[in-house]
Amino acid sequence: MGISFDRLVTCRMPLSRALSCHLHTSPSLPGWCRQACLSLVLVLVVVAGAAAAWALQFDRGAVAQYTRDKYGADSAARLRQWFALLDAAGGMPDLRAKLPAVNDFWNRSVREGTDRAIWGQEDYWATPLETLARGMADCEDFVIGKYFSLVHLGVPPDRLRLIYVRAQVDGKSIAHMVLGYYSSPEADPLILDNLRDSILPAGQRRDLTPVFSFNADGVYVAGAARGPVDRISRWRGLMLRMRQEGFLP
Repeated sequence: MGISFDRLVTCRMPLSRALSCHLHTSPSLPGWCRQACLSLVLVLVVVAGAAAAWALQFDRGAVAQYTRDKYGADSAARLRQWFALLDAAGGMPDLRAKLPAVNDFWNRSVREGTDRAIWGQEDYWATPLETLARGMADCEDFVIGKYFSLVHLGVPPDRLRLIYVRAQVDGKSIAHMVLGYYSSPEADPLILDNLRDSILPAGQRRDLTPVFSFNADGVYVAGAARGPVDRISRWRGLMLRMRQEGFLP
């Protein structure tokens, strides 16, 4: 019998540290930064209602110039490849056809690495632009890149969850993160994973045991009410840096 992922979400870190650093109680986020002329312009719009809906938009010319100036030609080339992916996937009429396109792009365009090797830190959540600039990512960075790519392509954010799991790899249980796509709130999600190119329903991923999940709407833990996403400190830090790069509400 497959694991149920319907109320739950990983990365390569001790699970106790993942839970302690992501789930502690913290103050609300500060007011949205209003920066109209930053080089990277990415827009997160929270639509009022029972469930928040986000839309990701950006000025490609500004993003390209920002990337060339800060990160150089190699990074700008990877950015152009990302633009090409968004153009190609944007023309796909079937929503679920976008999933393998995005999964394949991030799995093949970015090399796997550890936060210590990439950033000199034990745990760092990179923005999609930072990941493209470095050309390396750990599991959370792969998931973040896929999540925001799909949101830009029109996938409703409430159908996506970043899922912490325990993964069986080479006979060991490691902390890991994957992205889940839910066709409905109670559906068995499809799992996008940097450890596998194939996208399978969670029930067929017997190597994964869910711990908790989250998205822009909140944190989901089995048997508990939905909690505020602000409780996840790394998510708050990610949003802050993305706003500093040009995110606007």
